[in-house]
Amino acid sequence: MTDSRAHVLELCAKAKAASPLLAKASGAQLNRFLLDLAEILRESADTITAANAEDISFAKANDLSEHMLDRLMLNKARLDAIADSVVDVAKLPSPIGGGEVFTRPNGLIIRRTRVPLGTVGMIYEARPNVTVDAAVLCLKTGNTVVLRGGKEAINSNRALVDCIRSSLAKNSLPEDACCLITDTSRASSTALMTMRGYIDVLIPRGGKGLISSVVENATVPVIETGAGVCHLYVDKTADTDMAVKLAVNAKTSRPAVCNAIETLLVHREIAAKALPAISAALPEVELRCDDFCHDIIKKSGFAGKLIHAADTDWDEEYDDLILAVKAVDSTGEAIEHINTHSTRHSDCIVTSDIAAANAFRSEVDSACVYVNASTRFTDGGEFGLGAEIGITTQKLHARGPMGLDALTTVKYLIDGDGQIR
Repeated sequence: MTDSRAHVLELCAKAKAASPLLAKASGAQLNRFLLDLAEILRESADTITAANAEDISFAKANDLSEHMLDRLMLNKARLDAIADSVVDVAKLPSPIGGGEVFTRPNGLIIRRTRVPLGTVGMIYEARPNVTVDAAVLCLKTGNTVVLRGGKEAINSNRALVDCIRSSLAKNSLPEDACCLITDTSRASSTALMTMRGYIDVLIPRGGKGLISSVVENATVPVIETGAGVCHLYVDKTADTDMAVKLAVNAKTSRPAVCNAIETLLVHREIAAKALPAISAALPEVELRCDDFCHDIIKKSGFAGKLIHAADTDWDEEYDDLILAVKAVDSTGEAIEHINTHSTRHSDCIVTSDIAAANAFRSEVDSACVYVNASTRFTDGGEFGLGAEIGITTQKLHARGPMGLDALTTVKYLIDGDGQIR
């Protein structure tokens, strides 16, 4: 057995062994763990930021992009926000034990109740906030968790998991309910994908390459989170000022996140008015346009980088200050383009036409469909879930931002008085 596989197997076995112990914990005990964790994170800010500084230094030396550095960076304000989200999760009602009761004609009393999934594996990239988000959601719902983050964030992840395990111990909960794989080689990731019998479900969170690798190679069940080729469609009845505001927010507030838009679709009848205004508000964004949009933007005097789009641009998740731009003749054509090229993540229409809005809502086949609001709201915290373990674009079990409910399954409890079939 290779060292990587042995390391992963040891941690998965520990987390699996901790699973029945954690499942016995009361909701009050788990909430105390979360509240204590929030305080420990705040008290450990200097230690965590120092560890994060090591990761930032390594990332810069390896030419990680500015936008990816932004994902990686932890400061006191971000740690406070992470701690606040832990408190928010503690305040949420737990789905565990909830359900419904019904009685069959033969007198059987059947209760369908929510129970933990068991042991959850997480494979993710250089986003240390995911370490806390994933752990608190899993632990709140009685699931143990095995974390495998990217090598760029290993020092940050170590410091954060130390805080999590410290709070578990403080509350007489098994520390091995949260395990971090410290071997960041590709071999450890591959090993985690094959821990059948130890991992009940595996959740990848990251770019298209990571997600595809997990989906294609895992021998354990996978909840597939989605890459984000998200669209903003400016309908012919759109308010131009609103379209500008939404485009700027959805593209530039955090370009490297999965809910940022990658393609702007504009109705031809409003293009001459909307495109100059939108492009003028995006001087730092490289625009890759079809010929029609290219001509309009060029004549408007756009000061930024303007190039002709290739066919591949309509399917690209840039994670950068790059935006594909295309004109369409109708809402129907916009919907067809989105359903052909999107990743079924988050898509928006800007319109004042109720019929167009309703058609967009019903026909766009994405997890989150917006009317006159930024796609950047696709987020567990923004949806009132406290945090998220990922955003899934699949249709089985869970879809969209995944919070507490998505980390449970059902168990049927049946009471009888001697019935036979």
